[in-house]
Amino acid sequence: MIRALLISWLLCTASTAAANCVKQNFPVAIDVGHSPLRPGATSARGATEFSFNEELAKLTLAELRASGFSSSFIVEQPAEELGLAQRTKRAEKEHASLFLSIHHDSTQPRFMSAWIYQGRSHTRSDQFRGYSIFYSQRNRLPEASLNFCQLLGSALLIRGLVPTLHHAARIRGENRDLVDPHRGIYRFDDLIVLRTAQMPAALLEAGVIVNSDEEVRLLKPAYRQKLTSAICQAVTEFCAEQGRPLAQE
Repeated sequence: MIRALLISWLLCTASTAAANCVKQNFPVAIDVGHSPLRPGATSARGATEFSFNEELAKLTLAELRASGFSSSFIVEQPAEELGLAQRTKRAEKEHASLFLSIHHDSTQPRFMSAWIYQGRSHTRSDQFRGYSIFYSQRNRLPEASLNFCQLLGSALLIRGLVPTLHHAARIRGENRDLVDPHRGIYRFDDLIVLRTAQMPAALLEAGVIVNSDEEVRLLKPAYRQKLTSAICQAVTEFCAEQGRPLAQE
């Protein structure tokens, strides 16, 4: 009953936000984290992070366009090797209103252990699961960036997803500034795609692919739908908030 009421409220809020948002004039630049030659983390079963990122980026773009954000785009061309600063420059050239980098997560080597899957040796860590969201205070619009992160975190939570807090651990390679534990939001000032973006920017780690159970969840269409619908809701609400000052002038 409580979940049904929350979903009803969610739909009502999204409809109100949509009325205040000129979606076709609000292009979202979707960045596919990593690249074919630099594929990022390796999942518990040996898949590349890039393959997860690319698929979720495509689904996110389809969701946004179906919702009316028709000018949204994926920054990189297929199989393109584009530098990090080049990505945000392209987003600026295309007049993006928001920059969203899609990633999937790992953990530090100390937490990894060997296991055998289908006769092959792999490594995994089932200690951590969940999403995380990052913004940079060095972005040109840090307050707006954080605002979008808060909207995204709330949209993910209401769909039953949970954040991982392991990036705040006081160990080498982590030690990130956890500014919103409830929503799983971290401040990471030196992330290049967030720092160099000339528009509000966020990086989403959609889940921990070195977790063998979460890897399976992240491949399920229903779970990916939760992620993309949360992103679309957050973008719609953010677009509406960005438009309100103009409407009042």
